[in-house]
Amino acid sequence: MMTPTRTSRTDEPASALLGTLAAQGASGALSTESGVVYLASGHVVHVESAVTPDLGDLLTHSGALAPDGWWAAIDQAGRRCRVGRQLVDSGHLAAGALELCHLGALFDAAYFVLAHDGPVLRFRPGVAHWLGAVRSVPVDAVLRESRRRRELLHRIWPEPCVDLVPLARVSDDAPSDLPARRSRTLAQVDGVRTAAQIATALACRTFHTLVELRRLAAAGMVVPAATSPAPAASPAPAASPAPAPDLASAEPAPAPCPVVVPDEPDTALLRRLLHALEAL
Repeated sequence: MMTPTRTSRTDEPASALLGTLAAQGASGALSTESGVVYLASGHVVHVESAVTPDLGDLLTHSGALAPDGWWAAIDQAGRRCRVGRQLVDSGHLAAGALELCHLGALFDAAYFVLAHDGPVLRFRPGVAHWLGAVRSVPVDAVLRESRRRRELLHRIWPEPCVDLVPLARVSDDAPSDLPARRSRTLAQVDGVRTAAQIATALACRTFHTLVELRRLAAAGMVVPAATSPAPAASPAPAASPAPAPDLASAEPAPAPCPVVVPDEPDTALLRRLLHALEAL
């Protein structure tokens, strides 16, 4: 088997190089402009992206783990790359809960890393993530899931800028018939927060937050902050009324597509197992 070597920036897209590394059974860290994919024996074991909440944020903001427990595990096992194992062995977190949250964070970050399939910055053989082994996922499954998410979000609303930029509400009034999750998401839109920051505030998976934000954008209730309508100034005496903003005079936006958002591979099974354990 050929041993992968350290690489510098290349024009080869990340998905293609990931496929090559998987075929070689490589271990190491693949860096792109959007994040880092960690491999072990050709499988994806973790993905990081600056535009998604990390595993610690998801665990602590959701109440599944106290912040002190998270930082204690990093202090005790970070250098040995066994933080995940430390969380379970210390009794701070059940193994099933850790796997479920880890898979969610992995697929969320992989969506952004692979969303535009940009060029690879570098590959560092042998580099491991401090979290350690939790659950590995075949590269093909990660690529397939990222593509599915991209296509699903495009069907809801085809403007990907909603995923990255600060978002603003078109109106302070929210419809009373919004589903609960969408209503909570809309309440966090303040002209400053991005989708990732909204997901962190809600202790919610980034992808599910993106689905709700794109539905809100499709309904004409959310726009990128840079294009949000400015508050109308008081008219000067005898001045003719200012024309209404284009957004207000446009035809009503089409209703959001009724797209079902299934769990990613493996998560549905883990979720059922976790519910069974909680019932016991």
